[in-house]
Amino acid sequence: MDPIVIPILVAAIVVVFLAAATVRIVPQARRYNIERFGRYRRTLQPGLNFVLPVADRVNTKLDVREQVYSSDPKPVITEDNLVVNIDTVLYYQITDPRAAAYEVADYLHAIDQLTVTTLRNVIGSMDLEGTLTSREEINARLRAVLDDATGKWGIRVNRVEIKAIDPPNTIKEAMEKQMRAERDKRAAILHAEGERQAKILTAEGTKQKDILEAQGTQQAMILRADGESKAVELVFQAVHRNNADAKVLAYKYLETLPHLAQSDNNTFWVIPGELTEAIRTVTSAFGDQPSGTGPPPGAQREDATDADASDKDHVGAPEVETNSTLALEAVAAADEAAKQAAVAVSDAKAEAEAAGETRLPGRAPGSGA
Repeated sequence: MDPIVIPILVAAIVVVFLAAATVRIVPQARRYNIERFGRYRRTLQPGLNFVLPVADRVNTKLDVREQVYSSDPKPVITEDNLVVNIDTVLYYQITDPRAAAYEVADYLHAIDQLTVTTLRNVIGSMDLEGTLTSREEINARLRAVLDDATGKWGIRVNRVEIKAIDPPNTIKEAMEKQMRAERDKRAAILHAEGERQAKILTAEGTKQKDILEAQGTQQAMILRADGESKAVELVFQAVHRNNADAKVLAYKYLETLPHLAQSDNNTFWVIPGELTEAIRTVTSAFGDQPSGTGPPPGAQREDATDADASDKDHVGAPEVETNSTLALEAVAAADEAAKQAAVAVSDAKAEAEAAGETRLPGRAPGSGA
């Protein structure tokens, strides 16, 4: 090999090395701190950069994107002397690469220690209940302290969040018992309120039911009484319109007598004192006598008086026991009288049609002058 070729190759290698050492390519969102002979020179921005070979070197490479740092749980004492473990989450961003590299040796360790001391100062003035319910206040106070302290380090704290607050196990058990008691209390209150509403609604329903039943009974009684009154009125008008005499009334009276003894609850029944009077009136009026003949009214009154005296002598007391022979004979006599009265009425109607009469005599025998 030619002796001249070797130096040329060495020179070429040196030139390539120097060219490579001169060029620095910085990625996006990165910052490189350059030192020249051990002294800070400048910070390289993203893109293509040129430096002096051998004289300049990259001291630190920093990421300027927002980053997340989660600290380990730290014991903190509250105002009521309870130890709680609190771990935090820190969101920060490097704004000045030179200050982050030269103003503090380890900015993450510095931020962690500053967070712990600030937490102890803030939570030391709160009780456990306030600590558990005042996270927003604690976060705001932490951020204000950290942002003010890390500003000279070229770091901006964007957000601080408390990830967890762990009280002692005994406190957790007490809190669970308290929560369970509160829930049982609310459940008992709701159950009692439900029963109260149910009883009120039941009472209201019973009240409305009783009112409606009473109104229905009232309307039924009114309608029934109205119907009975109209029926009585129609019967009364029919009787007066047809001008019924005492014979028809006496017959209807005898027709009603057998119904007095039909009830199962009767232990005795009453024979009215005017029974023989009604029977005599019907039989004498509708007997086989020819129309227009018979004893004079005076004789009829005398016969009626004698009949009443005889009836009083023979009847005796008005009440007769149902199991006695006299009661059975009276019932049989009443039935026989009703049959005779029906036959007499039929005969009277036939004679009235034959004679051309339109109504019976208006005054019954024995009724007086």
